Parts: sequence; structure tokens; C-alpha cells
Amino acid sequence: MTAVLDPTCAPARVTGDDLRVPLVQGGTLDYANFDYAASAPALAGVAARVDELLPYYASVHRGAGYASRISTRCYEAARDTVGRFLGCDTDQVVVFTRNTTDALNLLAGCVPGDTVVLDIEHHANFLPWQRHGRRVVCAADTLDETVCRLAAELCAKPAALLAVTGASNVTGEVLPLERLAELAHQCGARILVDAAQLAPHRRIDLRATGIDYLALSGHKLYAPFGAGVLVGRRDWLDAAPPYLAGGGAVTEVTPDDTSWAAAPHRHEAGSPNVLGAAALAAACDALTESSAPAQARERVLTERLRAGLADIPGIRCLRIWPDTADCVGIVAFTVDGYEPGRVAAYLSAEHAIGVRDGRFCAHPLLARFGIEAGLRASIGLGTTETQIDRLLGAVRALVTHGPAWNYTGAGGRWDPVPETRPGLSVDGSAGAAPCV
Repeated sequence: MTAVLDPTCAPARVTGDDLRVPLVQGGTLDYANFDYAASAPALAGVAARVDELLPYYASVHRGAGYASRISTRCYEAARDTVGRFLGCDTDQVVVFTRNTTDALNLLAGCVPGDTVVLDIEHHANFLPWQRHGRRVVCAADTLDETVCRLAAELCAKPAALLAVTGASNVTGEVLPLERLAELAHQCGARILVDAAQLAPHRRIDLRATGIDYLALSGHKLYAPFGAGVLVGRRDWLDAAPPYLAGGGAVTEVTPDDTSWAAAPHRHEAGSPNVLGAAALAAACDALTESSAPAQARERVLTERLRAGLADIPGIRCLRIWPDTADCVGIVAFTVDGYEPGRVAAYLSAEHAIGVRDGRFCAHPLLARFGIEAGLRASIGLGTTETQIDRLLGAVRALVTHGPAWNYTGAGGRWDPVPETRPGLSVDGSAGAAPCV
């Protein structure tokens, strides 16, 4: 039986939800954004919060002016809001960073020992751990067996940290975080969760789950203003050298010595991103209010997309494990006979649909699937049933009739020939884009 959307749970207002874009064959169409997993548009309320704060933007912490005091209050209040949103424990602090990658690299400099990581991770949660010892565990054919492999590795010899994704950025599959946290602690390790893909879709309670460290990005959490966070236990953060050396990270400096501040300020040298932090806090507030109905709505839309793709001949939907209990709104797939880049170009040029194609910064995982690249459609708070049906109809039309336009590919990039949309032609013959 097909699930039905609750009519009282409407899509959220996001910036660009009324955007119309040109089609290569002429005319315009409402843009259908299925690339939330890469960068989510700002919630309308988040954009409004930034506009409200902009006139008061000033230096923080040491300014005496009124605007500076307002900016300082907003910046530190944002830290408290993020902490409440994630259910921080009493010894956990919120450090503002640029994004998830920045946060994970920060923590990598603080880990006092080896880090155990799966081979299916996004590069951001795979590459930084090499500096102090990275031990890679190959994912098994089932999730249960994968957890057993992690247990064997963690208990075979001491490790400081288990670093796992909350939800796969390729397939959306959610890992059993509470179970993994208990496992890590039993083996004498701590656990880090890359929540870049999980946090926009699910509420996370660090205290309840036993998660020690968590990283996320504002640009995936409907706050694309350049801020992210690392949240975690203070002792490692206080024991390590500052991530960046500079003003704001110190309590005293002499020509011969430096006294570093405690976390979080220890790792926030330089002028911080006040507007980004405020935007992130506004997104946390909005997601707290809409959590349950938004999750139910997303589940219906995701099931509609998966079922629709399964009915189209030649479509292969990608899954890591057959026994995953939960997935967020991310669906990865391939189309027989078509390179993913060509499909993405067709969807954009002829149907005004934006999807992701490529290797998704998860090369080992794509190799596991036996493919060079794939397609990814990701669902967010602004996604509608009409957009889901448009995507399914466009894919079915491609499989049935082929594209109506010519496309050429080089270096993994595909473009319509000729390119008629304003601002996108190589020689500029199609004219300037509307926004430039």
C-alpha cells in the first residue's frame, strides 16, 4: 500500500522555491532541487534571521560598542542553541568551524591514538585520521556483520576513536549509533559521528546515545552561511594545541610564551563567522519545531521515489546492506546504457531538475558497487510530490525515448549541444544569465 502525505504537513519555505530556470529547448520551468545532500537552500526563516542581524554585525567578545555587544550575545547564544539541539552532555563543548571537513580535521589533531574507520566513509571522515594512525575496516555484506568486524578490530588492539558516518552520503543508510557507541566504550574507545547527512533528517541526542563527538555543516542544515560545528568532550580539545594559532585563542601572550584559552575558544582563533553561527542556530530552532512531521513527510516522499524508480526498466538503486533498518531521503541509482553525467545533464537541460552525479567523495564505496560514478537524488524540507513525479517521469522518458537534445562529454562533464540557456554557453552566444 502506497503511503500518503499528511495534508497538514506542507513543504517548508526555502530560498529559491519559486525559482524558474531556462530549458535548453526553450521556455522556463520551476526548478526541482534534488541536491539537498550536497548543499541545502536556506530556510526562509534562517535567511530572515541573517537579514535581521546584518545591521548589528560587528566584532565579538572584546568590542564595547552596542553592535559589538549584540553580535557577541548572538554568537554565544548560537553556541547554546546548537548544544541544546544536539543534547550535549555537561562536559561537551560546541566549537564553531567552517564545515564538517574542517571540524573533522580539527578533531584529528586532538585524538591521542589510533582511529578506526569503515571503508565506506565520505572522504572527510576517511582522510584526516591518517596523521595519528588510521585503521580501516572493510564493510561486510550485511550491517550486522559489519558491526561485528568493527568490534573485532576495536578489541584486537587499543584504539582511541571509532569514527563513523551517521547516514551514508551516497545511499542514505543510517547506522546504529547507540549500538556503536556502546561497542566503542566497551573496547575503551570513544566515538565520533559524521552527522553531515544525518542531522538535517533526524534528531540526535548526544547524551542519550552516548556519542562523544559529532560534526556537522550548516550548508547541509539549511543554513548555507559558512559555519559548521564540532561538538565533543572537552578534555581532548583542551589537551591539544590550538587548531589555528591567533587572536581569540589565547589568555596571555609574551615575547617568549603563550597561554592558550580553554575550548571552545582555544580552537576558534581569528574573527569568527557570527552570521554563520546565528544562521545555524536559527536552523536548529526551526528543525526542532518541525522534526516529527517533517520526518514522516520525508519517509513518504522517499518511498514514493524508490518505488517509482524500481518500476522503471534499467534502473539500479544502490544499497550498501540489505539489513539496514532506516534510511534518510537520499537515493543513489544508475541508468543502464547512460553515463551518470549525461543523465544529470539531460535532467537539468530538458526538465529543470537538479541531481548529483559522480563519485560523491566516496571513492572506495563506489568501487564496492563496481561503478565509476552514479546519480543521487536527495530529498529535503522543500521537496514536493509534484517534483518527485517530475523526476520519475523524466527518467522514464529517457529510458523509453532517449534524450531530445544532443550531449557531449569530456572529463566526466556532459553538456547539451548547442547550449542555449543564458550564461552557460562556452562562447557566451546564449547571453548573460539572469543573475549576472
